[in-house]
Amino acid sequence: MASTELVPAGSLMARLVDAAAEDWRAYVEHEFVRQLGQGHLPEACFRHYLGQDYLFLIHFARAYALAVFKSDSLAEMRQAAAIVTGLLDVEMRLHVEFCAGWGLTEAEMEALPEATATMAYTRYVLEKGLAGDILDLYAALAPCVVGYGVIATGLAAAGVAADNPYRAWIGMYAGDEYRELATAAVAQLDRLGEARLTELRFPELARTFAQATRLEAAFWQMGLGLET
Repeated sequence: MASTELVPAGSLMARLVDAAAEDWRAYVEHEFVRQLGQGHLPEACFRHYLGQDYLFLIHFARAYALAVFKSDSLAEMRQAAAIVTGLLDVEMRLHVEFCAGWGLTEAEMEALPEATATMAYTRYVLEKGLAGDILDLYAALAPCVVGYGVIATGLAAAGVAADNPYRAWIGMYAGDEYRELATAAVAQLDRLGEARLTELRFPELARTFAQATRLEAAFWQMGLGLET
């Protein structure tokens, strides 16, 4: 599953996806994703995923706060700060409202212990950002930010039945608002790459992206297997 609309040929994101082709395919075509698109995913698996995704978003906000610190310009700082604000004030609220429809309260989700897969990916992103620069950080974030758009766009294009219980989730990530966010993330990677990327550095950046992609696939598996 791929979306040339969200990942245009020649972009740094496209190069990273190509370099991690097998890992990327395992992520965007994971069994969790397939069952989600078909409407066959057990509800317990989806609720488990939603609860962990709430905790995941908290750490994602921390990662973008780190991007403010790692930025070289005021424009980059403002962009990262705007994402932090969006995550804390908009995305978290929308997520809580969505989860309420699945019988999950914010207090319940906040009290959940983090699953191993949740800790693995979020801490990896933060570690890469702390040890490297802002390009390393955004490369580690990209599989999630862009990948969700690619996955949902692919599911929507394949057709989603009217009675699919996950239709709203797919529509949210395939919608125009999220498409703009994913497109902006691809463009930001290109801008950072123009300023910071060399051909000698690309293999290491590709390894970061590939590892983050594998950790995203593990997050799907966590939901599918009800793993803690």
